[in-house]
Amino acid sequence: MHIGIDVGGTNTDAVLVEGSRVLAAVKTSTTEDVSSGIDAVLAALAAAHRFGPADVRAVMIGTTHFINALVEGRHLAPTAALRLGLPATASLPPLVDWPERLVAACSGTPYLVHGGHEFDGRRISDLREAEVVAAAHDMAERGIASIAVSSVFSPVSAEFEEQAAAIIARELPGVPISLSSQVGRVGLLERENATVINAALRLLADGVVAGLDASVRRAGISAPLYLSQNDGTLMDVERARAYPVATFASGPTNSMRGAAFLSGHGTCAVVDVGGTTADIGMLVHGFPREATTEVEVAGIRTNFRMPDVLSIGIGGGSLVRGAGSGGSGGPVTVGPDSVGFRLTQRALVFGGDVLTATDVAVAAGLADVGDASLVAHLDRSLVDAALARIGADVAEVVDRMRLSAEPVRVVAVGGGSILLPEELPGIGAVERPENHAVANAIGAAIAQVGGEVDRVFAVAPGQRDAVLDAAKSEAVDRAVAAGADRASTQVVDVDEVPMAYLPGGATRIRVRAVGDLVLDALAGAR
Repeated sequence: MHIGIDVGGTNTDAVLVEGSRVLAAVKTSTTEDVSSGIDAVLAALAAAHRFGPADVRAVMIGTTHFINALVEGRHLAPTAALRLGLPATASLPPLVDWPERLVAACSGTPYLVHGGHEFDGRRISDLREAEVVAAAHDMAERGIASIAVSSVFSPVSAEFEEQAAAIIARELPGVPISLSSQVGRVGLLERENATVINAALRLLADGVVAGLDASVRRAGISAPLYLSQNDGTLMDVERARAYPVATFASGPTNSMRGAAFLSGHGTCAVVDVGGTTADIGMLVHGFPREATTEVEVAGIRTNFRMPDVLSIGIGGGSLVRGAGSGGSGGPVTVGPDSVGFRLTQRALVFGGDVLTATDVAVAAGLADVGDASLVAHLDRSLVDAALARIGADVAEVVDRMRLSAEPVRVVAVGGGSILLPEELPGIGAVERPENHAVANAIGAAIAQVGGEVDRVFAVAPGQRDAVLDAAKSEAVDRAVAAGADRASTQVVDVDEVPMAYLPGGATRIRVRAVGDLVLDALAGAR
């Protein structure tokens, strides 16, 4: 048995899965103290389907802790950004494009020293140990608690990042160090930004992961704990402590993976409607299509692995305004603001004073929650207009996400998917598979383990196949090292981009491999 848990902005969901069967599924309100919410959802799951804690072989959690901390600018560690690249890159120092509030929130301090490589591995300049030592001493004086190290083209050669990390570890023992070669992709500023974000979250990650683990242990479960990553795969708790940035988009990703599992469609559009937002993305061969360009997170450009997802402010807790809704008249609108996890206190059907999308769903007979008599007074034209607005807004985003005019399957998941019409205008029919309301938790429970290679290769004439084979083998090896069963691991994505502006047949090659989690070996290692 596996337990999958997804912590959303409004609800915390959990499922008990055995093989391809969902034995139980529960949904509880997310609490401000998320750990207590996990305690509650595990208790609800045990009440829904009795199971022995020893029968659980793994617990998988998708959490919003870290993305929320960044967006809100709270619980960020004082962070240094050390770049190895002089005499190049000096015109654009680290943190140059960050919002001022986030620089202040993490006490961001930039440093530039010599080092870095060209795309083909040639050195820009040698690393100078004295410069790194001087930077480390300045960091100590400033009370820096976490350090991000980036080097020009470190995905090609991580030599200088590793040397700098060893020097800093000697000078500042115990201070966590994040290396850009292990976080982001080709593209200096975006990769560096992702690494600084990761470093700023490292201390928070220690506490969050410990809290999540404690919640699982309080339920009597001794099975290993894993956290969901942005690409739909898993990482163990030690990796989660080191790479909290890898969890940022785990919510939408889990929902999309769960949609593939429940619907049986490997390629389709997925609309995940929760309590706060609707996330729309495309599944390709059972995995979310990944963003191929930079992704902006909290106003910061990054390039680490993220699904290609568009989010709009429509969910069960979204506020409804317009003629007859208590607003100022005019067209009916839904969202983008939401009551979030306070839905059960603020919505009309629960005795509150705010008209939400959930109230509209109850008035239309689409949902049976709260007290329907409290929304019986709503004008039917208002209800119909709100539902039509939701359908039109979601259809517009689905249309933007598809890459051609060909018909596309649409699978709706999430508790708020009851708000969607049976057919999206201009798109087609909407499928809602069984257990669609907890697809996010199911996606966490069935997640696999992955490995990725993304760097620039010099491809000589006649050597393309050999280079691709080497990249594929390395991706498989990385997946196995992360805990995947080699026999089940396969390459699921290969992308080649010739870089014509660089000499030597330079080609950016990205390969991703995934495989089933080896539970027995990892459980034994625990």
